[in-house]
Amino acid sequence: MGVVNVTPDSFSDGGAWFDPEKAIRHGLDLVAEGADIVDVGGESTRPGAQRVSRDEELRRVIPVIEALVAENVPVSVDTMRAEVAEEAIGAGARLVNDVSGGLADPDMPQVVAATGVPYVVMHWRGHSHDMQTRAVYEDVVREVRDELRHRVDAVLDEGVDPSMIVLDPGLGFGKNPVAGHNWSLLAHLDAFTGLGFPVLVGASRKNFLTRLLAEPDGTSRPFLDCDDATVAITSLAAVAGAWCVRVHRVRPNADAVRVAAAIRAARPLDEDAAEAAADDRADHGSHRP
Repeated sequence: MGVVNVTPDSFSDGGAWFDPEKAIRHGLDLVAEGADIVDVGGESTRPGAQRVSRDEELRRVIPVIEALVAENVPVSVDTMRAEVAEEAIGAGARLVNDVSGGLADPDMPQVVAATGVPYVVMHWRGHSHDMQTRAVYEDVVREVRDELRHRVDAVLDEGVDPSMIVLDPGLGFGKNPVAGHNWSLLAHLDAFTGLGFPVLVGASRKNFLTRLLAEPDGTSRPFLDCDDATVAITSLAAVAGAWCVRVHRVRPNADAVRVAAAIRAARPLDEDAAEAAADDRADHGSHRP
């Protein structure tokens, strides 16, 4: 999933694609680099960001979505508003990526249910202006998993088809980078894949990477210089069974996904070989590892 931020204040690209024509060209470039989905968003969700109006969000995203769809690009819309999601689906978007998991707009699950598109339900504890104050956990993996499961139950009750649900643990959203919350979630992706739904991982250019890669004097690494670390996370996530990764630079991450797919494809053979070797050792009375 390649990212197109049609915003003037994105933390990751500083409004590089705010102009609709630039956004459209960028979306086409992402597909050429190997993106399966282009995720178009018109509202910044960086920490501290203030919300834009519904009309402004629509003004930003609809022309871009229409143009990309006209080029047969599979588009998802990154929005927390049901009305924006509905308009975007009408313009040809095939998936709704809701970072609030239906909490920001209670009408969102009904729109998704009525239109029948896939729905990304992300773990979320509040809007950008105060979400980091809510990053308090005793057991971040268990609590995020349980809160996501609760959101899934809620959207199912609203009629969303369970086969259309995708989960996102919400890296960076209401997660404290100093406390290591994001790393704990990445280390335990099986807690989310084990819920039985596809899992989307969005680590690209997040703050916890800039802190990890900080200079010796503590200066955080610029967001744009964290792409290699994102590729490493993509490899980990894909091997762990993630359905999709949301990234800003597609080509190296697409390569990482292909490598991970090859590793996963080889695993059954390795497991069979290991079992056969164990049986052989048992038959010959060997106890060597």
